Amino acid sequence: MSIYTLALESSCDETSASVLKDGRTVLSNVISSQVPIHRKFGGVVPEIASRHHIEQVIPVIDQALRDANVTLQDIDHIGVTYGPGLVGALLVGVAAAKGLSFATGIPLVPVHHMEGHIFANFLANPELEPPFLSLVVSGGHTMLVHVKGYEEFDILGQTRDDAAGEAFDKIARVMGFPYPGGPHIDALAAEGDANAIEFPKALSEPGNFEFSFSGLKSAVLNYLNSKQQKNEPINQADVAASFQKAIVDVLVEKTKDAAHTLGETCITIAGGVSANKGLQQALEAMCQEEGFTYYKPHKILSTDNAAMIGCRAYYMAKAGKFGDLTLNAKPSVEIGHVSWKED
Repeated sequence: MSIYTLALESSCDETSASVLKDGRTVLSNVISSQVPIHRKFGGVVPEIASRHHIEQVIPVIDQALRDANVTLQDIDHIGVTYGPGLVGALLVGVAAAKGLSFATGIPLVPVHHMEGHIFANFLANPELEPPFLSLVVSGGHTMLVHVKGYEEFDILGQTRDDAAGEAFDKIARVMGFPYPGGPHIDALAAEGDANAIEFPKALSEPGNFEFSFSGLKSAVLNYLNSKQQKNEPINQADVAASFQKAIVDVLVEKTKDAAHTLGETCITIAGGVSANKGLQQALEAMCQEEGFTYYKPHKILSTDNAAMIGCRAYYMAKAGKFGDLTLNAKPSVEIGHVSWKED
């Protein structure tokens, strides 16, 4: 008998609802993006994001059920992102899921947002099974995670300061690109010389799986300011290419080092920055060279969406990891911990 999951995602600036069948078949995945709204501010404004989630959450749920041709009576459990993310935005999804659970008696499954990103790979690659190594790269997180099983995660290392996606967006903004800036840097980098400028690569010693991008961000800002003060021409394509190379080299090298250290031959990528073409190409080339198997999610599943949350919720439900009506939003929470209960 098939299991149907309704999932909600509202951790940042996308309101999304999805219906999945048996955890890996996406019947619907409705995403209402707020990017045009936040673009004029140069980034996500949390209060505005929360207000738009309130407006969109019920219509998005209704649309997801209609697209999947199911009703709430067909749903076996409701998965919802409870953290990490913007607390006001998270609260909207959590409140909607709790309300539905209370009204219908459908069990509630609290999902960690970054675990959801990792599980997006299962939707794109039906043959994928743990164990594998996952490089998780997004606007708020950069980490290497050893996925030992569906319920077992080991963080090998994460960023000490800025996430890779955050660095992309901040440098793009300084270079005059609209939010979100990452795709603009990626496109411009393809036209430039990645070896034109040597930017620093922090924590690059073997065996260190932690990341740091704040120094790189400062170095690029200093380079641009220095050129402007001297009235020297700036080749934006070369800056973009060299900056992107500094990030990509570190991500790929640390992934390779971690895979060899663990003896893991299966590599996945997850998070919004996984859509970056430069990173995808470099990671794919490294995996081919090393004889690793490389998996990536579809582009629509790279950025925030409820389908990935539904996939994670399905496996949590199988393991008996349900929440209750005391569930609350947690803006900061470690991966791999069932920590939705109040401390």
